[in-house]
Amino acid sequence: MMATTNAEKYWNPILETLPQEKLRALQLKKFQRILRWSYENSPFYRRLYHDAGLEPGDIKTFDDIKKVPKTEKSMLRVVQGKTPYPYGDILCVPIEQVTEYHQTSGTTGQPVYQADTWQDWEWWSEAWAYILYAQGYRDSDRVFFPFGYNVFIAFWTAHYGAEKLGCEVIPGGVLNTEARILKMQEVRATAFMATPTYVLGMGDTARRKLDIDPAKDLQIRTITVAGEPGGSIPATKKRMEEIWGAKVYDHVGATEIGAWGYECVCQSGLHINEALFLVEIEDIQTGEFITEPGRPGKVVITALDRMAQPCIRFDSKDLVQLSEEECKCGRTFRLLQDGIISRTDNITKVKGVLLAPTSIEEVVRGILELGDEYEVIIAKQGDIDDITLNVELLPGQENNTGTIKNNLVDQLRVKTNLGYNIEFHEYGTLPRYDVKAKRFKDLRKGG
Repeated sequence: MMATTNAEKYWNPILETLPQEKLRALQLKKFQRILRWSYENSPFYRRLYHDAGLEPGDIKTFDDIKKVPKTEKSMLRVVQGKTPYPYGDILCVPIEQVTEYHQTSGTTGQPVYQADTWQDWEWWSEAWAYILYAQGYRDSDRVFFPFGYNVFIAFWTAHYGAEKLGCEVIPGGVLNTEARILKMQEVRATAFMATPTYVLGMGDTARRKLDIDPAKDLQIRTITVAGEPGGSIPATKKRMEEIWGAKVYDHVGATEIGAWGYECVCQSGLHINEALFLVEIEDIQTGEFITEPGRPGKVVITALDRMAQPCIRFDSKDLVQLSEEECKCGRTFRLLQDGIISRTDNITKVKGVLLAPTSIEEVVRGILELGDEYEVIIAKQGDIDDITLNVELLPGQENNTGTIKNNLVDQLRVKTNLGYNIEFHEYGTLPRYDVKAKRFKDLRKGG
């Protein structure tokens, strides 16, 4: 009898194919446990629930969960910096048990500090191990990590998840982009993980500066992306896959929450990791649960097994909708169509129209004559909103600007119902980003 490999441990047909009613029963039991744990051990949560007139014993059914007050990032910012420093009284364990410090990227404001015990860190890597197995990673893979290992969570837990799976891990933190590409070529890496921006940027650097064709000269077959919506935007995903000659898989998570959603090898949407997270989808206006497919709603998440700094009914600001399809992989974990559609705090009203930045990305990345980078600037001209879209022309397209501009204007009108000032730039002149990009700039808000 052959021994079970590390990788094979992360396909759990009993758990991952449970009928929804049994999953709900499991989630209710876990929710009751983390609620009681937080009430008894965190002064922050005890105050929150006491002020709402709620005790853990009040949650007897799945529908009762709606009675529990939600949390959001601003609430975490208020308590941090207080005793026990720096996390505040949201902590459920003595400070001496905290073994991991990380923080959010700070792209939406003051960073949030995150404490984890070693048990929590094992939980993080366990979640990632299931993600990676679903995306085809096996212990024969050599995985390169081209990110700066610092206080931002980034791909830290993916590193540990890959090790747990049995993969060979190559850290490339201190190397610059060129050196990372050459190291990937040298060691014959088969996979790597980065933001969509950096995946495209590395591909561009390989071709322009090193005369390396990633699809032909490297052996990458699998790429996992995170940190930005590009992995679920068809045009952006297509660009990445064509440049690298590899399959690109999306994942969604957050420092405060954990790695809660992932794409599998079927690439038919994002699975919710229902074994480790309770994901509620609620109507933005009424707050009611959305259970039917095709209806957009906001994600409210509970990390069911994170104990040091619990995340209970956290308003993620992410907009999603359930898929009408069942995934062919056999998992019964619910599937999100098109991944994260947008974020409620990213949707901006321009000229009376609600604008999601992802719609612009889908158009720009779908026009083959344009480079990967672009920039959107919204400003006021008197009392009128004005949108400028800066794009880069690929070399050799300088005499084709009229056709490209007409194509851009037409598609943007269809996708966003807005008009734009289109400005073309020489290839390679717009800003480049290594981690999260800042392509959308609303100067009306002083940004």
